[in-house]
Amino acid sequence: MNKKILIITLSVIVIAGILVAWGIKKSFTLIKLGDNRPSVNSLLNQARQFEAKGELFEAKLVYQKLVNEFTESSDVAAWQKKAEEANIKLLFSPAITPKAIAYKIKPGDTLNKIAREYKTTPELIMKSNNISDSLIIPGRKIKIWNAPFNILVDKSQNIMLLKSDEELIKTYIVSTGKDNCTPVGVFKIVNKLANPTWFKAGAVVPAGSPENVLGTRWMGFDLAGYGIHGTTEPKELGKQVTQGCIRLSNSDVEELYTIIPTGTEVTIVE
Repeated sequence: MNKKILIITLSVIVIAGILVAWGIKKSFTLIKLGDNRPSVNSLLNQARQFEAKGELFEAKLVYQKLVNEFTESSDVAAWQKKAEEANIKLLFSPAITPKAIAYKIKPGDTLNKIAREYKTTPELIMKSNNISDSLIIPGRKIKIWNAPFNILVDKSQNIMLLKSDEELIKTYIVSTGKDNCTPVGVFKIVNKLANPTWFKAGAVVPAGSPENVLGTRWMGFDLAGYGIHGTTEPKELGKQVTQGCIRLSNSDVEELYTIIPTGTEVTIVE
């Protein structure tokens, strides 16, 4: 009997010891995790140090971490803007990032041929590789963006989100249709024009005219008469004032024109 009581007592002591040890370990882990969580100031310092050294990809990741982990901060919008600025700088630089490849130019290649193969634009290849004309040299390695872009337009907020593989690249302020006339749905870019002529009822308005509401670029949808274009009225951005198209500032539409190829999907929501 005494032997049985002794065994039970020892078992209880062992179990209690395990529970206490587990509790101490858990508490220590929680304390350690709490202590190791970086502060806003330390992350900002990291981001600025990366920026100072030209390490934009690392800086972007830190700004994204700030946005994701400190969602209640009043500085979230500023951090998101910094991340987006880094995205565009990286996109337009020769830096190879996870969504880009180093491509070795082959004999017979042209910018248009490479762009078609990788579903990008000749303009983006030129800009990101500091190429000033269409002449390319076989054997040279160039950066090619290798991930598809897509666009989301939110009519209620008059914003456009440029994404790549669901990663937000940049947010643009746009104008949409008055009386909510911009169509909703999923569309595709089927044509692109630089310095477009505006054919309106009863008149032809040439490129560069102050009356040409299309601005400096046009990217047409697979829905006749609708598309994305620039503007002669930048003060109206952020409002519902168009005949149904999506307007951007001329500088923004020129940037977007460089980035997205025909075939890019555009989703418009209420």
